[in-house]
Amino acid sequence: QVRLVESGGGSVQAGGSLRLSCAAYGLSYCTYDMTWYRQAPGKEREFVSGFDSAGRPSYADSVKGRFTISRNNARTAVYLQMYSLIPEDTAAYYCKTRACGQDYWGQGTQVTVSS
Repeated sequence: QVRLVESGGGSVQAGGSLRLSCAAYGLSYCTYDMTWYRQAPGKEREFVSGFDSAGRPSYADSVKGRFTISRNNARTAVYLQMYSLIPEDTAAYYCKTRACGQDYWGQGTQVTVSS
């Protein structure tokens, strides 16, 4: 059973930084790279960052130039370094992976940015 555990969220002032981590357990041969999503109150969950089919980082336009995604060599952990945070980044951040045709989500970690 695949399990994802996020950590690193918190409360910061605008302009601050946070680093999120997502650790994966129970990965199998048919697991894809992990991806970051976020969901703000009253809004739909949205893509934040991930890796394309060539392994290159991809980002939502709203976070380009401010967020950096990385992963460990074993691909069992993914990180999201967030700089220049703005109040609009306030959301619960989730990591997701797909394994053998099924999506798995972590429990989320809250990021709150105050102005």
